[in-house]
Amino acid sequence: MKIITFDIGGTFIKYALCDENFRLTKSSKISTDASIGGKKIIEKVIEIIKEHEGVDRVGVSTAGQVDSNTGTVVYATDTIPGYTGTKIKEMIESETGILTFVENDVNSAALGEAYFGSGKGFDNFICLTYGTGIGGAIWLNNDLYKGSSCSAGELGHIITHADGIDCTCGGKGCYECYASARALVKKVNESSVETLDGVKIFEDENFSKPEIRDAVDSWIDEIVTGLISIVYTFNPSLIILGGGIMNEDYIVDSINKKIHGRLMKSFCNVKIVNSKLGNTAGMLGVAYKASKL
Repeated sequence: MKIITFDIGGTFIKYALCDENFRLTKSSKISTDASIGGKKIIEKVIEIIKEHEGVDRVGVSTAGQVDSNTGTVVYATDTIPGYTGTKIKEMIESETGILTFVENDVNSAALGEAYFGSGKGFDNFICLTYGTGIGGAIWLNNDLYKGSSCSAGELGHIITHADGIDCTCGGKGCYECYASARALVKKVNESSVETLDGVKIFEDENFSKPEIRDAVDSWIDEIVTGLISIVYTFNPSLIILGGGIMNEDYIVDSINKKIHGRLMKSFCNVKIVNSKLGNTAGMLGVAYKASKL
């Protein structure tokens, strides 16, 4: 079986071919050009599909809340204008005749981790990605928990600071305002002479500076604060942390050291690890589900 699998984000559309053994090949990416709007973006995806002969299935991991039964974007922010209501599955299948599976990006990553990555062998786990915001997915009894309107898992919007910073969701004090990778960069640059990004922060010459290390440790405290609420709510045996920033071993090691000192003993069985599959998790997750259509 030949599957073409996509990861649609606000900046790039990434895609690759996937075989029956779920090996990704011919990976590529193009600019999303998000300002052109949801419909035009999916038309770009359709053009890419048509450029590949012999495709049997299509998998699409995408930003936004998704009803995977219909392949429709239930809700999306203005990062991709006009994306809410886009019938991705219907558009692709009507133009190509190829069966298509569509899922939210973090849910897709959780699927990938469940079948091939850090979550393999676990019946229950939580998956979180730390980037511009914080995305979440809930793997419950060997399946995704989607909620009543396909919107469950918005863990970046649990409130960790009452009446805190204004959030893009319209609320105040959301977890992602304090614990996202963007929040870290902002915090560090408030005390740094040089403007640093998420990679440069952890370079030895910068990370060795006390003010930067203190800012990182303070940010990790914010991560732990949110994770404690999540652990107490779901009592998971595993939490998988994704996003490029989580490739830094210092972060995951520090989270594990700090959180177990703040949890009730009956919850301390939780294991916190980083993603095994990295940025391929979502594409592998939807490829697997597409193969089962």
